[in-house]
Amino acid sequence: MAMEVVCLDLEGVLVPEVWINVAAQTGLDQLKLTTRDISDYDELMRHRLDVLARHGLGLADIQAVIATMAPLPGAVDFLNWLRRHFQVVILSDTFYDFARPLMVQLDHPVLFCHNLTVDAAGRVVDYELRLPEQKRAAVEAFQRLNFTVFAAGDSYNDTAMLEQADLGVLFDPPDKVVAEFPRLPVTRNYRELADQFRAASSRQLSD
Repeated sequence: MAMEVVCLDLEGVLVPEVWINVAAQTGLDQLKLTTRDISDYDELMRHRLDVLARHGLGLADIQAVIATMAPLPGAVDFLNWLRRHFQVVILSDTFYDFARPLMVQLDHPVLFCHNLTVDAAGRVVDYELRLPEQKRAAVEAFQRLNFTVFAAGDSYNDTAMLEQADLGVLFDPPDKVVAEFPRLPVTRNYRELADQFRAASSRQLSD
């Protein structure tokens, strides 16, 4: 029997975008930019850190916003369906300091993400990648372990992972990402995404 693992992005696939919610609650429109807008992750994070510093926002301010957030409608049921049929790993460019409350609501899936550097005053002064291109590298490592890998994400920072996977699927992506990566199939809801995984699996999957 084939060993199959599903790798999912977090924000935009299972939960809302953290930084968009921070922007909405603080009124700082500069924080609305995400990996759906800017393909260079370091450029995006340097912009975010600069905005936080200029406006005196720290980790506690961001965590207060995250505490008000919930998974996307249908995400928990979809994730529970996946777990019945596959091993599931969340590959995200978020940070453990952000993700923990959301992981509780998703019943603690396995999460690979990054770390923040926070000073004694609670200011976010830097970030530390687990390693460059960690999403693609994780998929490649699973494949070396003889897993068949199915993956889904919505943004520029997911595309290397999706192209490396045995099946990579865009989930409700912006039009410009679709246009730039026409080889990747596009889904708009969890039913369509489940159908893609079901069709690619070597096994008969129940609902």
